[in-house]
Amino acid sequence: MTEGRRGRRIERQQLFNALADPTRRNIVELLATNGQMSATSIYDNFTVSHPAVSQHLKVLREAELVHLEKSAQRHIYSLNPDAMHELGEWVKQMTQLWDERFDRLDKVLEVQKRKMLRGR
Repeated sequence: MTEGRRGRRIERQQLFNALADPTRRNIVELLATNGQMSATSIYDNFTVSHPAVSQHLKVLREAELVHLEKSAQRHIYSLNPDAMHELGEWVKQMTQLWDERFDRLDKVLEVQKRKMLRGR
């Protein structure tokens, strides 16, 4: 669990569980591309039923990936920047970890290459 910029706790595993479903990833991409969208506008982008999309939106809300703003009869969704930041930080950490591992492997391979060249 990590601290969000606004002081809220964001459960990393819940973020990944929510993004495990392709429809939910598509909703996140849709909101990232279009900004705020009404629930109706989101529904119109999918061939599944409105209740199915509504359930996906609920999972995204519970994972705090999206915010819901109710305005009269309209439900307006937007991405949660804190959750996006959390995902970005995780990707950055994993990229750094793997870059360090590849750097160490390059050094080992370079030593082995020099040993082979000397052995000729």
